[in-house]
Amino acid sequence: MTETTGALLCEQEVGALLAGVDEAGRGPLAGPVVAAAVILNAAYPIAGLADSKTLSAVRREELAVQIRVHACAWALGSASVEEIDRLNILQATLLAMQRAVQGLALVPTLVLVDGNCAPRLSCPVRTVVRGDASVQAISAASILAKVARDALLLELDSQYPGYGLAGHKGYPTAAHLRALEGLGPSPIHRCSFGPVKRLLKIKKNSI
Repeated sequence: MTETTGALLCEQEVGALLAGVDEAGRGPLAGPVVAAAVILNAAYPIAGLADSKTLSAVRREELAVQIRVHACAWALGSASVEEIDRLNILQATLLAMQRAVQGLALVPTLVLVDGNCAPRLSCPVRTVVRGDASVQAISAASILAKVARDALLLELDSQYPGYGLAGHKGYPTAAHLRALEGLGPSPIHRCSFGPVKRLLKIKKNSI
């Protein structure tokens, strides 16, 4: 598990430390799932925050820089491929979210999590369906998680060439599935996910 944190001292009213949490990478066949937690600074509003999936890669990068500079606190947490296969993707995602919140330099008084499932935390937590499109702190977390995971998949592409990870980021595109058929699963592929599991079963039966 890797974790990155950042913090900026800022004035906050007592009881007003709201953290948004979101993840990136639940659906891919390869790579970890990454979560982010962000406490925005009301003194430095960031224009254009939105669900990361609706933004271009360039715009996400621009906003990520602003979030890291101006947020009161932010942190990333991840769950490895091994943890995904051992726990299942939902539990691994909640673990990554828990690690992100625990990595914050400030303790939030309330955590808002995108979706309908929340990790166990020592502070109050609520879920918000489609929160990445309606809650700015969750939008910010969505952007940081997506940018961080995309950067990681670019690195993994150089370590495991041939799968096209830099392009599809591990998602089950036609090109990715063809590469899997030809090369077989790599150490960063999720063995518990259907397409990978089927290939491993075929390989085992052919031995």
